[in-house]
Amino acid sequence: MTQIHQFRNNGYNIVMDVNSGSVHVVDDLVYDAIEAICAHGGKEYQKEKVKSLLLDRYPGEEITAALTEIDELIDEGLLFTEDTYQDYIIDFKKRKTVVKALCLHIAHDCNLACRYCFAEEGEYHGRRALMSLEVGKKALDFLVANSGNRIHLEVDFFGGEPTMNWDVVKELVKYGRSLEEPYNKKFRFTLTTNGILLNDEIMEFCNREMSNVVLSLDGRREVNDRMRPTRNGHGSSYDIIVPKFQKFAESRNQMNYYVRGTFTHENLDFASDALHFADLGFTQMSIEPVVASPEDPYAIREEDLPKICEEYDRLAREYVKRRKEGRGFNFFHFMIDLNQGPCVAKRLSGCGSGTEYLAVTPWGDLYPCHQFVGDEDFLLGNVYEGITRPEISDEFKLCNVYAKEKCRECFARFYCSGGCAANSYKFHQSINDAYDIGCVMQKKRIECAIMIKAALAGEDTPMSQCESCLGCD
Repeated sequence: MTQIHQFRNNGYNIVMDVNSGSVHVVDDLVYDAIEAICAHGGKEYQKEKVKSLLLDRYPGEEITAALTEIDELIDEGLLFTEDTYQDYIIDFKKRKTVVKALCLHIAHDCNLACRYCFAEEGEYHGRRALMSLEVGKKALDFLVANSGNRIHLEVDFFGGEPTMNWDVVKELVKYGRSLEEPYNKKFRFTLTTNGILLNDEIMEFCNREMSNVVLSLDGRREVNDRMRPTRNGHGSSYDIIVPKFQKFAESRNQMNYYVRGTFTHENLDFASDALHFADLGFTQMSIEPVVASPEDPYAIREEDLPKICEEYDRLAREYVKRRKEGRGFNFFHFMIDLNQGPCVAKRLSGCGSGTEYLAVTPWGDLYPCHQFVGDEDFLLGNVYEGITRPEISDEFKLCNVYAKEKCRECFARFYCSGGCAANSYKFHQSINDAYDIGCVMQKKRIECAIMIKAALAGEDTPMSQCESCLGCD
């Protein structure tokens, strides 16, 4: 099956050949001609029929030239290509997977009281707890033992707030480094923090040992403090953390970090928050839509989507403007790779939750990812006994863009990889469905990202890094 997606954004006419990944920026005539071809036969279209549909708008000789150009792209495999991945997924399902990454819940506790926190202020539907060094070591042993020939492994220190258990974080990094040479492994450690406890010692350690650091901040002071209050309700979390984050980002030479925010129904003008990050001096950022139950007052609703799409367009225009002015920044969702990356397996199945990527609780229980923690239906096993319920992993192994009815004919499927399994389960009680509101936003982000590539063609625009894939060795 061939598939073409066409859209106009910021003055650009863009044509995507979904199966090959080819993207074409075209004039009005070629755009309209491809649209007519799609409606009248596709790859096997009748040239005279399509030409007759365009004669009321364009001169005949120009139409002929445009159709010749389109035929050349078809012959080169850049338009109306067939889907060659569906057969591949049959073998992909049978492949033996290895564990590549762990999300260590080093602390089920937090020193903020974020209103939207899916982890219930770090408790994850359970008790407050800090991971012991013993459990952490067992988790790293489990990762090494289940990583097969994989060399590059990732461990993310997560929470709650991981700096509340900082001594254990440091000891686990030391222990991980001790495993590298004897087992021929290389650990990539990362940290997600709200910044309240950041100090010079933590920053210096992170700059030595952490490949990436995610810094949680929602944007402007009033936005951040409304959703991310302190536990005692006194003081502004924004005022506490922003100077620390600015110092931290500079100490990392504005690389290998993300300031990561969450927008909600209460700040739909989130482009202003992203631009606020840039004005504060941050160059690496992401702002994600909240995923919440419909009854929550801050939940994103279907009627919010037109405004949200307008905001992505506004942010994309400013992104291009600032980049051309020499004061650019990177926005995570606008950094897509048009050169057929990441690898096919990742494009078909996404993050690898439940198979290649697992979350570990403070007491050593294993879950498919941090968003499933606390749901006993998804308890896979523990770091002492390993995977004791492999049927859960098998279910996640089958989670891919062809297993999801909503994804099979979606133009975005090879960019979003079918979306988040946890979000799908939250709204549809199935990991093989899709979070519909999230899909609309994702498709808009992809269109904006492609427009940016067109607007900055010829300039040094970075591609995305396949951070959770960590390479193919």
